Amino acid sequence: MIKVVCWNIAAQKRREVWNLLFEMDADVALLQEVKSFPADVPPDVELDSRPLCEPWDDKFFDRWPTVVRLSSRVKVEWFKRTWPFHTLKSNEIGVSGIGTIAVAKVTSCDTEIRPFIVASMYARWMFPNPSTNAKWRVGFSDGSAHRIISDLSAFIGSHDPSTHRILATGDLNTVYGVSTDCPQDLPERNQSIFERFQVLGFEFVGPQSPYGRMANSIPKYLSPDTKNVPTFALHKKAENAVDQLDYVFASRGFHESVQTCALNRIDEWGPSDHCRILIEVS
Repeated sequence: MIKVVCWNIAAQKRREVWNLLFEMDADVALLQEVKSFPADVPPDVELDSRPLCEPWDDKFFDRWPTVVRLSSRVKVEWFKRTWPFHTLKSNEIGVSGIGTIAVAKVTSCDTEIRPFIVASMYARWMFPNPSTNAKWRVGFSDGSAHRIISDLSAFIGSHDPSTHRILATGDLNTVYGVSTDCPQDLPERNQSIFERFQVLGFEFVGPQSPYGRMANSIPKYLSPDTKNVPTFALHKKAENAVDQLDYVFASRGFHESVQTCALNRIDEWGPSDHCRILIEVS
């Protein structure tokens, strides 16, 4: 079994975040909103030597997604991020959004588990063009999410989803199943994200209840029978968390080998405004 942890670390530089990650006995970390790497890491930990997209100036990368190897039980091969040209090398991924995706190939030392692709996703908020005179406070996230899906499409080369082994997870900054009562979200546009994953042969594998603590009260913009588990806590107050913003998708067929769980109990939340998600691949 390979243990993967997905976590938006909220651009924190504190060593506490990395120490908690290194102590989890996981194999791979898919992180979002990384601002810098620690100066020293345990012997088995390997960081992406090229975490930024080559064509863009570093000033654009105030925070970025990345893939980290946490144990010697796996081998990680990172895809170099570059412009989304129509033809790319086998070790490259075309990235159409700044700081939105990191992709790597994971190979287990356990030969019974076949290699698979992992993607760390971060759907950054984007502001509407000033000509719209929009009143949206933080903008919209579905534009970034669709750029991510477009970039992932390069790893899909067959009509048969079972020929792919892709695990895509991260912070999409959207609430699954939200209704029109939510002032921030755009329900139809948000739903199109999940529908597009489905069309491309991905299954939504959670985390959903009972694999995580549900909110103390269901927000009015969600159906009473929602299975959402909160993964985001405003002002890092885990006890008040209500919104799920972090999700896991896996290629249809491969998804049957993937189990997810939100580590969102108050006593296990951690120092970020997002909780960790534990993913087991067998």
